[in-house]
Amino acid sequence: MSRSVRTSPEGSERPLHEAYDTALLDLDGVVYAGGEAIAHAVDSLADARAEGMHLAYVTNNALRTPDTVADHLTELGIPTDADDVITSAQAVARLISEQVPAGAKVLVIGGEGLRVALRERGLTPVESADDDPAAVAQGYGGPDFPWGRFAEASYAVARGVPWFASNTDLTIPSGRGIAPGNGAAVEVVRIATGAEPQVAGKPLPPMHKETILRTGAKRPLVVGDRLDTDIEGAHNGEVDSLLVLTGVTDGAQLLAAPPQHRPTYVDADLRGLLTGQPEVAQEGEGFRCGGWTATAGSGQLELSGEGAALDGLRALCAAAWTAAGDGSCTLDAEKALARLGL
Repeated sequence: MSRSVRTSPEGSERPLHEAYDTALLDLDGVVYAGGEAIAHAVDSLADARAEGMHLAYVTNNALRTPDTVADHLTELGIPTDADDVITSAQAVARLISEQVPAGAKVLVIGGEGLRVALRERGLTPVESADDDPAAVAQGYGGPDFPWGRFAEASYAVARGVPWFASNTDLTIPSGRGIAPGNGAAVEVVRIATGAEPQVAGKPLPPMHKETILRTGAKRPLVVGDRLDTDIEGAHNGEVDSLLVLTGVTDGAQLLAAPPQHRPTYVDADLRGLLTGQPEVAQEGEGFRCGGWTATAGSGQLELSGEGAALDGLRALCAAAWTAAGDGSCTLDAEKALARLGL
């Protein structure tokens, strides 16, 4: 049976922290940016936790260990235990452990987070293709990662050693701008060998499996800022999602989202965890949210009314996604978004 296509954001009479037992939170662009807490994040998370919501932090970055991430969050004013942090390194380590013997050697092309995760699964990290590894594990190694490590991976993969990647995000944000991510490094080995890795991180199922196993969530809500990792990961895991507009996704990208990138809810920031979500209702050929009505006109999305900008964006989502069906909306949204200041 095929999954129904989402054509509108949903409403919720209950605050989201009451409607869901666990928030699965992305980090960069959601909780912090450039290492500093995003506005309203600290207070919102504290309030959600105080009301009984379990908070877990889910990252595709395989470089840092859960302890390091937890310490960083705690320093920002968000008390966090290492057990509340789930990384793509942990997901790929479990994926490897399910396919190689216990105690097997694994060639590590990455940082300490990957080594710690492999040891946690009873595997033995090694540094050379000549160490007879049973697998190659590749994760983000940081901006100064030695070029020779990619050659080491290529030697092993070319010999037929199974190759695993923590994630394939092509870019990663930095304090100076956008830098190459692990996906760019994976491409180096792919070009050299012609091989394809098994990938664990968001938006793929191994990461969602790891997250649910570690949190025990019964009714999770994925909270993220990226459509192609966070929201698609929720879609693949068949769980609900909240997109916050504090990161990389803008209004135009949201309106053009194909079905797998359409979030359940949309809000400005993490304060959205503490409130209900307004209903988007169909009215004739348009969609109404708050004081706004959006319609799919001839070649463009049209917006009338007044009120909160987010309500207008939610109404536009319904008009755009309904018009697009199982594709991507190509209607011009520039004027409509300009009315909302987005």
